[in-house]
Amino acid sequence: MTTTEIQEKLYSIVKIYLPQDVDASAIKPDSHLMNDLNINSAHLVDVALDVEDAFDITLDEKDMEAMQTVNDAVSIVERKTA
Repeated sequence: MTTTEIQEKLYSIVKIYLPQDVDASAIKPDSHLMNDLNINSAHLVDVALDVEDAFDITLDEKDMEAMQTVNDAVSIVERKTA
């Protein structure tokens, strides 16, 4: 799976959890999930679970802490699926 394919899949996951006041066009590679996209901590857990399901990987606590931006998530998925 290419970086672009991973990114597109992640965008579709993140988009589901955006609050109403944030448009999907705000999702960028360097977007911070909480600070820029206003995703709350409860929904971050949901994002992580969806990422695990979508890519058939397991995220440990260190991965969850490291997943701050969309790019972070891409890097984690690339590492786990390599």
